[in-house]
Amino acid sequence: MESSAITDDGSPTHTTDRFLTGRVALVTGAASGIGRACAVALAAAGAHVHVVDIAAEEAKAVAHAIGGTAHAVDLADPDAVETLPERVDIVVNNAGLQHVAPIHEFPAERFTLIQKVMVEAPFRIVRRVLPHMYVQRWGRVVNISSVHGLRASAFKSAYVAAKHALEGLSKVAALEGAPYGVTSNCVSPGYVRTPLVENQIAAQAAAHGISGDEVVREIMLERPAIKRLIEPEEVAAAVLYLCRAEAGYVTGTSLSLDGGWTAH
Repeated sequence: MESSAITDDGSPTHTTDRFLTGRVALVTGAASGIGRACAVALAAAGAHVHVVDIAAEEAKAVAHAIGGTAHAVDLADPDAVETLPERVDIVVNNAGLQHVAPIHEFPAERFTLIQKVMVEAPFRIVRRVLPHMYVQRWGRVVNISSVHGLRASAFKSAYVAAKHALEGLSKVAALEGAPYGVTSNCVSPGYVRTPLVENQIAAQAAAHGISGDEVVREIMLERPAIKRLIEPEEVAAAVLYLCRAEAGYVTGTSLSLDGGWTAH
């Protein structure tokens, strides 16, 4: 079995199952959180990983730790996205951001930014790499969606809209890529223990005048049946599964890691 664990110094643990040796992967938002865990896991399985993030120094640190290549790119800039590598076998579209506000108070420019990063950039990346995947008749597109790509929450109009759009884009890529051996799927977790979620916990605690632990217990874990946050490495393990030969018939779907949230 592969391992996506990391050591205390940030380097990946060794794996005996390097089933991605010779493959090239590209992971966005890979400097921290889910993206970092995916980059580490893919590298541990043998892939050369392009670590893409707007945080240049953090991306370099991850790339150095896993023997990958760092790309400091603002995914909201279409011209910058078009500089990313084309000869890629595995794409993990993970980068995202959040803004919480009621629709009538939601800043229009913030809504646009979120769509650029979380919908347009994945489209441009997939559009860019599919010709290479088609020629070699193998490819894996894995889009890190969210339970909010399947369900809605109030005050998150831009994020929910973007994740729903990503789910749709993923399905279209699955239909078009199937004749060429290319699969496209979403991994849709609930709340993951990432910097983005930690920031949400702090903001909710301040807004409601409660502790961070109460935010997690009473707000974030209200809907899931399993009462804990998901770890980034758990999401990365699902990504690795979708890259396996055994997952070659899995396409056009969304793998929910939501602790039972959508079972309601």
